[in-house]
Amino acid sequence: MTVAGLGLAACSDGDGGSEGGQSFTVAVIEPDITTVPLLAALEDMREQGYDIEVVELAEPELAIEGLSNGDYAISAESTSPALVAIEAGAPIKIIANVIGNQWAVYGQEGIATCDDLVGQPFGIFSEGAVATAMVRDWVAQDCSDGEPEYLVIGGSDVRAQALLQGQIQATALEISDVVTLSAAGDVEFTEIVDFGEELPELHPQTVYANDEFLSGQSEAAQAFVDALVTQHEAINADPTHLVELVETHLGESDDLTLEIATTYVENGLFDAGSLTPESVQGTIDFFIGAGVISEGMTAEQVADLSFLG
Repeated sequence: MTVAGLGLAACSDGDGGSEGGQSFTVAVIEPDITTVPLLAALEDMREQGYDIEVVELAEPELAIEGLSNGDYAISAESTSPALVAIEAGAPIKIIANVIGNQWAVYGQEGIATCDDLVGQPFGIFSEGAVATAMVRDWVAQDCSDGEPEYLVIGGSDVRAQALLQGQIQATALEISDVVTLSAAGDVEFTEIVDFGEELPELHPQTVYANDEFLSGQSEAAQAFVDALVTQHEAINADPTHLVELVETHLGESDDLTLEIATTYVENGLFDAGSLTPESVQGTIDFFIGAGVISEGMTAEQVADLSFLG
């Protein structure tokens, strides 16, 4: 999916090449409905006189590499690759939230608890996926005797179809997936566990930035965070604002977009300023428990929350 009307270009100096430090580059990963508030925030900054280039990449790891090298100032996607890079010494800090934890486990009718899934086929995207780590953490905490039989199936649409056809008993899906699938027909899923409630301090998707940009262009960094917070506030005040952003930046929208936007707002998922030292540490601790990073990392090492006020 391409970003409409943003003038994508090759990366420029991440430390800002123009006089006054008004120029920087942002890397985005396959923009979707959760990313458009960030793109809108950048548009707001352009109106303030900033010269911003946006580069679209296929994988978070490419953005992390560019951030580490100073090619990009800001990016936003999965938190875990950023933590892995920071642990390895990359000059990166988490500065804001992209979207709250929208994952939940959905199952066949009659499945109500973790123990109901012991020995049963459970669809996962991959062994390394964040959703799989959430599932395994939940199973370790809530299943009293054993675990499901994990089957690597792939994308959420494929897993949902497997669930509908009785090939699996449960899988983890995002709220947006469930809304989309439910709109496609007479489909009902039983929610077994909401990870937004089960893991309230886990932030799977965050905004992170290059350290040199944060220190050398702190005014620009502050302007970006302020603009993103403002965009999230506008969405929460009126979900149709998100629909308009999707139309502007992705070149597409329909009635389903409004339903998804409304569901996001009802679940309080858009809150760029929701990071706290405690929730960042909770996120770190989750990924330590999942074996993604080693023990010993602290919120102060991985995040700069000063821009959140």
